[in-house]
Amino acid sequence: MPLPTLSTAQIERVIQQVAAYIEHQRQTYRSGAARLSLSQKDSMGSFFPEPVLDSTRLVVLAGQRVHNPPFYSELIKMGFGLAALPNFSHMAAITFVDTVVSHEPFSDQLLFHELVHVVQYQKLGIANFAAKYVNGFLSGGCYEAIPLEMNAYQLDARFAAASAETFSVSDQVQLWIDSDRF
Repeated sequence: MPLPTLSTAQIERVIQQVAAYIEHQRQTYRSGAARLSLSQKDSMGSFFPEPVLDSTRLVVLAGQRVHNPPFYSELIKMGFGLAALPNFSHMAAITFVDTVVSHEPFSDQLLFHELVHVVQYQKLGIANFAAKYVNGFLSGGCYEAIPLEMNAYQLDARFAAASAETFSVSDQVQLWIDSDRF
């Protein structure tokens, strides 16, 4: 089922709501989050700049899930089916700027994927990240077609395939930005 067509004003409102949700969730979870362990830093250090590893905080939830954003009810009224919207409670983890909230213990690949999002936020800022996420979802029609996610999944697959072959995630994300792939 195709997604409804939104006006420019409606899209802008959704982007603002997404950005506000991201910031609110970051503030909610940041205080209870922990730094990366030395082992996590060691396994990620060849791929990510040290400031990213130092600033990122992790939370593994036990007995609870991240809820879908409160503005989903507005989106449903606009014609979006609930099944079409990304379901946060089913995701392995969600990154809110530099705070990663996980529903399961962190594997290296899951941590890598979420750290790619930290780099994306760092390079784009919250407002631009939210705009690219919303516009990517609307143009692609589903979560898997969001270019920010495609970038993270491609890089985490590259990491998983040959984790001994290092590369700069920051450089790879910048290549996507420079080539306007987001």
